[in-house]
Amino acid sequence: MARRSAVGRGRDTAVVEETPAPGRALASSADPWDMPGPDRRRGRSGGDSRAGRWGGSGGRWWVWVGRAILWAVILVILVNGIRAPFERFTADETTTPSAPKPGKNAQFPTSAAGAFALQFASVYLNFDQKYAASREAQLRPFLPDGADAQFGWNRVGGLQVQSVQVAGVDARDAHNATVTLLARSQDKWLRLAVPVYAENAGSLVVSARPALLPPPTKAQLPQDRVQDRDTALEAELQPFLGTFFQNYASSNQSALSRFSDGTTITGLASTVTFVQVKEVVAPKGPAGERTVTATVVWQLTGGGELEQSYQLIMKKGTTWLVRDIRGTTETNAS
Repeated sequence: MARRSAVGRGRDTAVVEETPAPGRALASSADPWDMPGPDRRRGRSGGDSRAGRWGGSGGRWWVWVGRAILWAVILVILVNGIRAPFERFTADETTTPSAPKPGKNAQFPTSAAGAFALQFASVYLNFDQKYAASREAQLRPFLPDGADAQFGWNRVGGLQVQSVQVAGVDARDAHNATVTLLARSQDKWLRLAVPVYAENAGSLVVSARPALLPPPTKAQLPQDRVQDRDTALEAELQPFLGTFFQNYASSNQSALSRFSDGTTITGLASTVTFVQVKEVVAPKGPAGERTVTATVVWQLTGGGELEQSYQLIMKKGTTWLVRDIRGTTETNAS
């Protein structure tokens, strides 16, 4: 700091001019963000000289706060910009179900395909060389475009089937299935596998040549005839069931209601005539309820007789009553 004389300036005794030292000026201007206040630019001499220095350092503190906020905002923007595509990608895979492919969840029209294959087989399994042209015309609606008109037949010989039935439909997907048919030709059984293709609203076609397969083999029943039979109950139920089935044949509702344990039993409405209860099989069991098998002989029109087996659920009150009657699945019914 330098002072100069102020003599001759009136009442003013001295004028002080302050020249900042080079090192101090450099320190105040080292930070370009630390702008000097108005008082410092004017070089005001009054007041506490520390006030100017406090204002400069306080400004720097706010600048650093501002810088921290700015960098925080930039980091948030960067993180969100990077994270957003990954969140959309993972959300599409985990939470948003993909649109089903056309026909993926559709069901194969099994009933329509079975009827279609049945009609086809009625033509396919009946042929005569004298009527080859007629067979060709009848086959055309079932076959794909460009297929052999006789679908593998050499136009020689003949075949006739008396009956054809659908045995099952094995659907592979929404469009393809194999329909299995059982056909009888005189004394022979044939099993035929017919490939069927389905499209759109029920359009069907035989997609390839059928295949003859071995007919079903005869199953062997297990030898599980009732060993522990209640012969006393069988003897007791024989006359009871004889009267019951006589009224069952004629549908005598008033009588049937007396034999019933609250179940409505309709009867056969005189379509047959009762002959006898040939056998009753009653396994030992609880005293109050028993499931028995009865073999009944019916007479049909023309004098013919037919034996049939029934399963009855019997309930014991003051007397035995019929709770339910149905066809039997017992393998011991002879």
